[in-house]
Amino acid sequence: MSCRVCGADSVRPFLDLGTTPLSDGLVKPERLDQADPRFALEVAFCETCKVVHILEDVPEDVLFPEDYPYFSSFSDHLLAHSRAHALNLIETRKLDGDSLVVELASNDGYLLKNFVEAGVPVLGIDPAPAQVQAANDGGVRSICRFFGADLADELVADGMQADVIIANNVFAHVPDLNGFAAGMKTLLAPGGLITIENPYVRDLIDHCEFDTIYHEHLYYHSCTGIEGIVNRAGLHLNHVEYFADLHGGTLRWHVSHEPGRSPELEQYLAAEAESGLDTFAYYEGFAQRVAQLRTDLLELLTGLREKGHTVAAYGAAAKGSTMLNYVGLDAGLIDFVVDRNVHKQGLHMPGTHQPILGVEALLERQPDYCLILAWNFADEIVKQQQSYLDAGGQFVVPVPSPRVLDPVAS
Repeated sequence: MSCRVCGADSVRPFLDLGTTPLSDGLVKPERLDQADPRFALEVAFCETCKVVHILEDVPEDVLFPEDYPYFSSFSDHLLAHSRAHALNLIETRKLDGDSLVVELASNDGYLLKNFVEAGVPVLGIDPAPAQVQAANDGGVRSICRFFGADLADELVADGMQADVIIANNVFAHVPDLNGFAAGMKTLLAPGGLITIENPYVRDLIDHCEFDTIYHEHLYYHSCTGIEGIVNRAGLHLNHVEYFADLHGGTLRWHVSHEPGRSPELEQYLAAEAESGLDTFAYYEGFAQRVAQLRTDLLELLTGLREKGHTVAAYGAAAKGSTMLNYVGLDAGLIDFVVDRNVHKQGLHMPGTHQPILGVEALLERQPDYCLILAWNFADEIVKQQQSYLDAGGQFVVPVPSPRVLDPVAS
């Protein structure tokens, strides 16, 4: 089979999660009697370009419908991380009223609003209508489009070039990464900077974060793979930062027109080569570890239910859908799911159909245990839900291995 990035016939599958519903395909109550559409979910490594990607394509209009439910502004941790990034860029890049910052996959304006507050002109680009409307309503100029080489040409023809382009958690989603990167090169002003954030494939493998694999996430990136992608577009990867507390381990890559590798990037590239991250051998055996996690989590939750305990879950996140459906955590094991995002409340989880309630349900119903599906925000969730712990509730975290959190330590 051919690689979706470089086209080489050197793709080797290493994990098959079966057929699963779309992770953000939350179910309306009136559709509960209908079967959820399911698609194959298999992951592979390309031995030529070193990029990990899934093999099945789902049309973009199916993945990102008009009622797409993800809004970035509901995570305090993500908001704080994004604000720190924006303020740092304003200072280090000396951005002012004559600058332009463009964010690709800008969602509801959660990040760009920090530039607006500082008087820096912005443009958000996102394909989700409700999120773009929310951004514009909040004073963040945004357009509802898919970004690519064609849109970049349009913007440049209209006299726009970006001093800074931000692409957070979108390099996983774009079918045509080469065209996307080429568009960034076109849109980036001379001397400008691109920052790209995505979860690190090393953490996915090392910490058994298999639930971050779903149909919206076409790619899983390393420094080695990213460098090849941007180089093909005529850009240069020059620096990398690591954030252990974001999405299970996230890298921020710095890309520009001019070359100039930092010592930090050199260290990451050398470490990836030394560990074998750029070889198929690194990914062999991952399927067995994932299967063991499924067995362990099923045994833990089944044991709790057999003892008469009630169990709920926190986080109607995309990764939660993969976890519930692959492990087999149906409504007989998980009674309901809570989430702060009001756009998800009143809907049901894909495939397993648990109702999604507001977080106040944890105190109102007081389940004995709560599985944190959004484990990448576990620290934030535990702090927010101290009253649930005080009332005797306990949290369960599924990765890197299932465990009940010590309520005292929490």
